[in-house]
Amino acid sequence: MAASYPPELNVTTDETALVLPKALRRMSLLTRVLCFLALGRPDLNDHWKSLQSEQAFEIVRGRSCSILGNAITTATVLLATSGVFVTTASPVSYFDYSSPAPYCLLLMSLMNTMIAMLISGSSWIRWLHTDRHWTQEQLTQGDYFVWSYLLSIVTPIFFVVLSLNCFMFAMLIAGFSSQSMVCRTITALWLVTYVVSIGAIFMEFVWKYANVDSSFHFVHS
Repeated sequence: MAASYPPELNVTTDETALVLPKALRRMSLLTRVLCFLALGRPDLNDHWKSLQSEQAFEIVRGRSCSILGNAITTATVLLATSGVFVTTASPVSYFDYSSPAPYCLLLMSLMNTMIAMLISGSSWIRWLHTDRHWTQEQLTQGDYFVWSYLLSIVTPIFFVVLSLNCFMFAMLIAGFSSQSMVCRTITALWLVTYVVSIGAIFMEFVWKYANVDSSFHFVHS
């Protein structure tokens, strides 16, 4: 017959399981930024709590697989687009992207896309077949295992963004090198839109990180 435990002991055990392990409490600034990029929080408190429940862990795993799936889709589109530009000549004379600088950037975009697809695919398989008990064991060891865990989400996104930026700069250089005034004007407008969009995304990221981080310090002070 299975042993029965008093309710008080069960509550204590559950509360003990929710406590963040010592190896995960003190993190460097870079690790906190990686946590924010991968999980939306500058710490692992909420994520560790989600590992105590199968239902909550399935939500986390579904979210991570969705992010990696989107990264694979985006990388596939970039791979096809960069491949077309690298392997074909420009159909018009006033927009020559086969000159050394744009062509080099297009090659870099192509290579980064391939890396993004490989890492996204392997990370997606890893998340698809992992279980919460194995994840708990890995995270409690801290250091390298925490970095590997967070980078499995952040790295594919980094290479997709890097590939997209290489492609954008290749098009910008080709546009500004054009002899057509209309092409240079359109490229200038595109550059302004690009800079404003990147600035808005960066400011939103900094604002959210500052708010979340200040809330974290206020709760734990």
